[in-house]
Amino acid sequence: MSTSTLIMAVHAQEILDSRGNPTLTVTVELGGGLQASASVPSGASTGANEAVELRDGDASRYGGKGVRKAVVSVEQAIADAVRGLDALDQAALDHRLIDLDGTSNKARLGANAMLGVSMAVARAAAAAQELPLYAYLGGRGATLLPMPSMNVLNGGKHADSGLDFQEFMIVPVGAPSFAEAMRFGAETYAALRRLLRKDRLSTAVGDEGGFAPALPSNEAACDYIVAAIEEAGYKPGVDVAIALDPAASSFGSNGSYYVGRNGGRIDRAGLLELYGRWIETYPIVSIEDGFAEDDWQGFVDQNAAQGGQIQVMGDDITVTNPRFIQEAIERKAMNAVLIKLNQIGTVTETVSAVNLCHRTGWKVMVSHRSGETIDSFIADFAVATAAGQIKSGAPCRGERLAKYNRLMVIERELGDKAVFANPFANQPRLQERVQ
Repeated sequence: MSTSTLIMAVHAQEILDSRGNPTLTVTVELGGGLQASASVPSGASTGANEAVELRDGDASRYGGKGVRKAVVSVEQAIADAVRGLDALDQAALDHRLIDLDGTSNKARLGANAMLGVSMAVARAAAAAQELPLYAYLGGRGATLLPMPSMNVLNGGKHADSGLDFQEFMIVPVGAPSFAEAMRFGAETYAALRRLLRKDRLSTAVGDEGGFAPALPSNEAACDYIVAAIEEAGYKPGVDVAIALDPAASSFGSNGSYYVGRNGGRIDRAGLLELYGRWIETYPIVSIEDGFAEDDWQGFVDQNAAQGGQIQVMGDDITVTNPRFIQEAIERKAMNAVLIKLNQIGTVTETVSAVNLCHRTGWKVMVSHRSGETIDSFIADFAVATAAGQIKSGAPCRGERLAKYNRLMVIERELGDKAVFANPFANQPRLQERVQ
């Protein structure tokens, strides 16, 4: 063991995320003098079973959202516990953190404190090995660039647009490379801005960079996106498709849903029927969190009825936790899982969640959070784990573009080794559109 990769010191600092709320950045120093840092995101639409952030609860500072307690966790308990560990052994580090916390949801030390340390150590180890982060975490086989899903219209908890559904995304399924996928997306986004302005609708953006106009219906969002795809010179469903994140936990529970823009309260079967109509009408390739996190039957029904046509993805119901993902596998509740590092709290546990999906043959999408920083860790992580998909918001706002721009750099670094593939190529409806 080289002393140059031993962890010598760990520091943390309270900073602000993209919503102006506190989060923290963690810096790790190794024996050779090398330092590396990582910043932690925070979500607005969160699952009940996510790992818990440690917040101060002091109403006199940041409305109680301060993270000074998390900083103390890093600089005292965690620093003492990890000092002297080899940064090259990520699993040993993460298991030390898990054992030190001793809770099922990271509540004692805080998932934000633990994840900041876990990510910073991974980045320091990669630098010590003189490797890009994706190559350090994923090895020589880390060559797959992810298909981006870009949030271009915001609703739900991410904006005040009045839309019931949280995210309406564009997916450049016809692009031949990641860089071209970003061009397809940026041009469609620009076309959408022009159409909204033409109709004198707001082009102010929500938390994730998508526009937040006051539209008359949820369907109108899809209509505008299809029009924007065509306005940009692309074919809907052939070049650019649509993905949805209704975030149904925000408007329903126990099999009952209030979809105000679609007539009010409907039951599980009614919501499934609504999705079915949309799938037939619009070039939709993926629906994430189409039902609430407590509605397992809704996911099971959707996967049985629509899983052969689209990607049925879990997020709030699976929370990047292998235990819940395994339950979803046994119930046949979906065919894809969203992955967020801060839902589980360590790099090692997140890798385990991805690997479980891969072994099952399920698709994976690595995701940002609505409260983000300019840290691009998830871009490298998506390549390292061969996720195949990523969402990081609109092609707008620096904290979103940091991830997309990093992926374009990675693609260029990989050169001829870079692989970019459409994860939805086998969907029968897309094949029909191509024909």
